[in-house]
Amino acid sequence: MEIKWIEDFIALAQYQSFSRAAEFRNVTQSGFSRRIQSLEQWVGAELIDRSGFPPVLTPAGQLFREAAEDVLAKLYDTRAIIRTEQRIAGKSLQIAAGHTIALNFLPGWLKALSTHFGEVRARVIPTNVHDSILMLVNGNCELMFAYHHPELPLHLDPERYEHVTVGIDTLMPVSKPNSRSAPAFRLPGTKQQPLPLISYTETSYFGRCLALLLDRAAEPPALQLHYESDMAEVLKKLVIEGEGVAWLPQSAIAAELAAGDLVAAGTATWKLQIELRVYRDSSNRNDLLNALWQHLRASSASLG
Repeated sequence: MEIKWIEDFIALAQYQSFSRAAEFRNVTQSGFSRRIQSLEQWVGAELIDRSGFPPVLTPAGQLFREAAEDVLAKLYDTRAIIRTEQRIAGKSLQIAAGHTIALNFLPGWLKALSTHFGEVRARVIPTNVHDSILMLVNGNCELMFAYHHPELPLHLDPERYEHVTVGIDTLMPVSKPNSRSAPAFRLPGTKQQPLPLISYTETSYFGRCLALLLDRAAEPPALQLHYESDMAEVLKKLVIEGEGVAWLPQSAIAAELAAGDLVAAGTATWKLQIELRVYRDSSNRNDLLNALWQHLRASSASLG
C-alpha cells in the first residue's frame, strides 16, 4: 500500500469526481482510477459506489476515510516537525518551486532580495507543481513559486493562500536554426511532413499549457511526438541538438535566443503568456515572511 493511494482516495472523497480529483493529483484519469482500485484491493472492499453520479463513498469507504485522514494528519505533522528541526538556523526561508523556476528565476531573485533584507539563507526544493502545493499546505515551506494561467488555476483556497505575481513569462515554440539562421522546424508543418515534437508529459503543468494552446489554434499544427519529458531543461537540450520543435519558457532560453543557438519556430499566435506567482499561507505570521510579503506586494504593483 502506498501513501499516494490514500491521498488519491481522500481527494476523490472531497471532489466526488474522478476527473477533477485526477487533475488535482496531477495524474491521468485512467492512472488515477487504477490507483483507487489498487487501494480497494489492499483494503479488501469497495470504497467507492460507482453506480450513480456523483460517485460516493460506500460504508466501508466512509469508515476508511476517517482512519486515513487521521493517519495522514499524524504523518504530515511528524514530517513537519522533523523538517523544521532540519531547517537552516537564523534568518531563513524554505522555498518550493518548479524545476524551471528554481533554475532560471530564483538565483537572481534571491540575489536581488539580499539588497533589501541582507543575507537571507534559503533552501530551495525543486519539485513538481503537485508536490509544491502539498509542501505549502502541510507547512513544509514558507513560499511556493509556480506558473499560473487563468484557464489552468491551481487548487488552492484563496481565503488562506495569498499570492503575488512576481513575473510574466511566455511559452514559445523554438527550433535549432538551419544554415540560413531560419528555424529548421517551422510551424505549422504539413501532413506530408509533420514536425517532430519534443513535448511535456500530459499531466505536467507545461503539458496542460501546451494542450490549451493547441486546442485554441484555428488550424492544429502537424506534429508527431518524438520525445517526452516533464522537465523543460531536457526539452531544451534536445531542441539544441536538432531533434525537433518544443515549447519552452522564454526565461529559460534567453541566452540561447540571444546567441542564435535557438530561434522562434512560429509566429506570436503560437505563444502563450503565463504568470509567475509566489504563494504563502496567510496564517504564517513569521516576521521575516511578513516583511518580505509587503516588499513583494509593492514590487508586484509595478508589474501591473
